[in-house]
Amino acid sequence: MSVNRETPTWNDLIDAPWDRAALEAQLRDKGRTYHDKHPFHRAMNDGLLTRAQIRGWVANRFHYQRNIPIKDAAILSNCPDHEVRRSWVRRILIHDGQGPGEGGIEAWLRLGKAVGLAREDLLDERLVVSGVRSAVESYVRLARDEPWPVAVASSLTELFAPDLMAERIRAFERYYPWVPDWGLDYFRGRLVQARVDSDEGLELTLSRCTTRALQERAVAALEQKCRILWLMLDAIMAAYGAGPAKDPLAVDDGPAAGRGGGPP
Repeated sequence: MSVNRETPTWNDLIDAPWDRAALEAQLRDKGRTYHDKHPFHRAMNDGLLTRAQIRGWVANRFHYQRNIPIKDAAILSNCPDHEVRRSWVRRILIHDGQGPGEGGIEAWLRLGKAVGLAREDLLDERLVVSGVRSAVESYVRLARDEPWPVAVASSLTELFAPDLMAERIRAFERYYPWVPDWGLDYFRGRLVQARVDSDEGLELTLSRCTTRALQERAVAALEQKCRILWLMLDAIMAAYGAGPAKDPLAVDDGPAAGRGGGPP
């Protein structure tokens, strides 16, 4: 009996690419594992962190922030499409700035000053714990080793970032009034920029991941990125804790209470 070659086989059905809506749904579903659900992050948003814990988070997260342009440069180095490169390079400039005192990294350094850390405390990375270093290294390695559309998909944690940033700003304003208002500039900037970046990254992922294999790798890369952010908080919580010291006589030193002072 002859076989009709136009009739799809079971393997054909398994390997068929998802349509755009199905792929987007798979990507958005990874928001269930985003790090806003981590116990450390929940403690932060509930106003339970001490000043030392806030400083530990800021110092360690800075290591991640300063590696974002390196990650984006790795994606560019693998991308043969000059139109994509022309657009994606904007991300490097957003973080590095186009001059002294500009950019997201500089804004994070101001946050460091706002919580009582010297600029040198952040730049020399002496407060960064090994687990955070390992997690960030794995993210940069993913961007270097995966096909560029898959690496782009790993950046789609930006889909979930605006809501997180809005909640974080509310938490700092309510529970951590000792942090001057100008120290929150980075978070406010990301409220808008994360939506722009996620729209771009999502469109690239949906339009360039056209095979089932690439689509599955894209979803896995976003899942890995969520895991990396979670592991960073695991390491920070192990080093600093996530709530007031159990010893009622313990003193959490820090800047004087109350907002004030001008930006650096």
